[in-house]
Amino acid sequence: MGLLLMLAGVGALTGAVVLAVRALTAGRTSRLAAGRLEAVERVYGAGGAAPGAPAEPFADRVLRPLGARFGRLARRLTPAGMVGRMNRSLTYAGNPPKWPVERVMQAKGLGLLAGGFIGLLYGSGLGGATAVLGIAAGAGAGFFLPDLLVYNLGVRRQQEIARTLPDILDMLTVSVEAGLGFDAAVAQVRANAEGPMAGEFARMLREMQLGKPRTDALRAVSERTTVMELRSFASAVVQASELGIPIANVLREQAREMRLRRRQRAEEAAQKVPIKILFPLLFCLFPALFVIIIGPGALRIMELLGT
Repeated sequence: MGLLLMLAGVGALTGAVVLAVRALTAGRTSRLAAGRLEAVERVYGAGGAAPGAPAEPFADRVLRPLGARFGRLARRLTPAGMVGRMNRSLTYAGNPPKWPVERVMQAKGLGLLAGGFIGLLYGSGLGGATAVLGIAAGAGAGFFLPDLLVYNLGVRRQQEIARTLPDILDMLTVSVEAGLGFDAAVAQVRANAEGPMAGEFARMLREMQLGKPRTDALRAVSERTTVMELRSFASAVVQASELGIPIANVLREQAREMRLRRRQRAEEAAQKVPIKILFPLLFCLFPALFVIIIGPGALRIMELLGT
């Protein structure tokens, strides 16, 4: 009986030790698991990055939000009509892929602040009123500088279109008269020509390939340009397509007219040259000639009168 009580006591003691060890191990495991879950939540939760993942670039963290603020500032100061005019100017400039309207607005906001700061630095040493005028002038110049650059880019592109249009129309006419259809002739021009006019034809061909009617694509070309010759060409081709007139005859007449207009523009520019060089001659060349020709005689007269 005593032996049984001793064995029962040993078994109970062993069970108590096992239960105590299990309880301690379970508590430690739960605390370790809770700590690990908390670390995972800190790393992956609330927008955190994964361990070892590269940090966001400086442009995404700082420059992009700062540019967005500049763009909002410029939009607040720009009337609604000016935004539409900016869109039209970008269309005339060929819609540069890296300069959409939002980026131009960001450049306007940055130019406003940078120009005002430069004006402050320039006018601070000249007095209070001059500093205010310098800030106003610098801010205005920086705000409108992107508009001027986009306008200048559009004007240069339209001049290039007007210059290359007769040659491209000759190529288009030759392709159509050789037996190609209008779409195939446009594709031939796109493959062999360069410049903004070839780019406009490439865009027109892409729109027609996507299902846009030819007349609508031609009208869209005339809306993206200020060159009257190109608008006249698009209108003539649209009328020929709607009335069933042979396109080759229309292209031949249009090419002849474009060459005539280019010759007339060259003659007009040549007639403007004497007017343009008149003022440089009067204020730059003639004074130097007068000094060289009359100077020695004047010095000689002064010497004779002095003696």
